[in-house]
Amino acid sequence: MSLAQACAGKYEMSDDVTNWSELREFKAVGLTQSFVLSWHLEGAGLILDMDLCLGPDHAFYEAPRPSEDVCIRPGQLEFPYCTQLRTADSNAEEGAIGGLASRLGHGRVAEFQRTGDGVFRMAGGFGTVVIHAERPILRLKTLML
Repeated sequence: MSLAQACAGKYEMSDDVTNWSELREFKAVGLTQSFVLSWHLEGAGLILDMDLCLGPDHAFYEAPRPSEDVCIRPGQLEFPYCTQLRTADSNAEEGAIGGLASRLGHGRVAEFQRTGDGVFRMAGGFGTVVIHAERPILRLKTLML
């Protein structure tokens, strides 16, 4: 299977595929209504700065402001100990992940899946990426007034 096929999802995934909505990290988060703002590396962790859509069951949910349709809050999605990052046209392992991450664009998340032990596939306005890392950590940023 080619890298382009793997990143485009044109292959048979393992039987161990889990959709984002089944992962506890995303309980009461509308990931497909969320937006990736930037990608960068901090230490060995891949960090995605995001505008996250929170559902009414989320502990930090607030009624949408008059100009909003949904509750959006700034946050980060961290993939600890990221060892590999792939796109359809690039492949980066440990020393080069930061360079590839800094070139990834922004956009709305269309889908996110765990496709195996420590392998995550995310697609959206930024393209399709495959991330090899430990289980993600979702954090909300505090709002400074």
